[in-house]
Amino acid sequence: MRMVFRWFGEGNDSVTLSQIQQIPGVEGVVWALHDIPPGEIWPKARIQEVKQQVESYGLHLDVVESVNIHESIKLGRADRDQYITNYIETIKNLASVDVKVICYNFMPVFDWVRTDLFGSLPDRSTALFYEKAKVTDMDPLELVEKISANHDYTMPGWEPERLEELKDLFAAYLDVTEDDLIEHLRYFLQKVIPVCEEYDIKLAIHPDDPPWEIFGLPRIVTTQQRLRDILNLVPSKYNGITLCSGALGVRRDNDIVSMIHEFQDRIHFAHIRNVKLFENGDFIETSHRTNQGSIGIDEIVRAYRSIDFNGYARPDHGRHIWDEQSRPGYGLYDRALGIMYIWGLWDAYQLVKGKDESNVSNPFELKK
Repeated sequence: MRMVFRWFGEGNDSVTLSQIQQIPGVEGVVWALHDIPPGEIWPKARIQEVKQQVESYGLHLDVVESVNIHESIKLGRADRDQYITNYIETIKNLASVDVKVICYNFMPVFDWVRTDLFGSLPDRSTALFYEKAKVTDMDPLELVEKISANHDYTMPGWEPERLEELKDLFAAYLDVTEDDLIEHLRYFLQKVIPVCEEYDIKLAIHPDDPPWEIFGLPRIVTTQQRLRDILNLVPSKYNGITLCSGALGVRRDNDIVSMIHEFQDRIHFAHIRNVKLFENGDFIETSHRTNQGSIGIDEIVRAYRSIDFNGYARPDHGRHIWDEQSRPGYGLYDRALGIMYIWGLWDAYQLVKGKDESNVSNPFELKK
């Protein structure tokens, strides 16, 4: 497993490269040019600038998250080919700095949905929170205004300047079905995967967050079967997955461990985080520790260890703790704690790998 840490760039992140460098086992940053609108080509000069910044701290920039897909591609509009051409040029430009994985998503309109950026947890920390009833009853444009007004950093997919565009987009998606969206994804992948193969850059689609229909918009990256379908659209190892335990795990019918074993050759990026699920459909993000949420992080790490996963992984979202002022979900402290918890599990499972665990319920009980 190759541990990386998401970084939003100088001036757009409370976390510094120097701090990231000091987290044990972290070898690179997950980055993007967040000010470049979807559909535009990422300039080589800007890419080289990030390369120099990151490498000066002994870190790599192998993983990009995300090169966002223009809505015309998702909608299957007549102008989509121009935006696909631009996407291909960005792939080529990223290859010039040896990027290995591009994480992207195919969610209509919104990259993710939460109703509260600072929901309260019992220990008085705060975290990203989703209230089902509010999403059901809320006008999505009101939610955009709320999200964009409650932070000091750019939030990809929630930029306030998108408000007018969003009204038109909701109208455009009225007649788009899940089957339509799948076909539009197929068209995109058939164009870009040959380029990825040529330049040795893997695409890794991120699950919808959350993985169900939101505001009447179709969602297609939601279940194990859907992931299977997407991988079969273009049967190339360069058409892969970002397996996010938090996004997929909020559906109780999703078995993350099963997905790890089935898709192990196509998981290019792993997001590992925990979520507490409530019976009414709400959920809140928690610390990474298994017993603080509803997702078996211990079994997930154990599954990755059992397949000798050597792809990239990051701790994903964290709580806001110790009075840290940070981008919502992306502070330093809790994500660093998450990394150490993941490494602790990984190292412990490595000690027992290959031994007979058939009569041992907890592998930590095995003696060296």
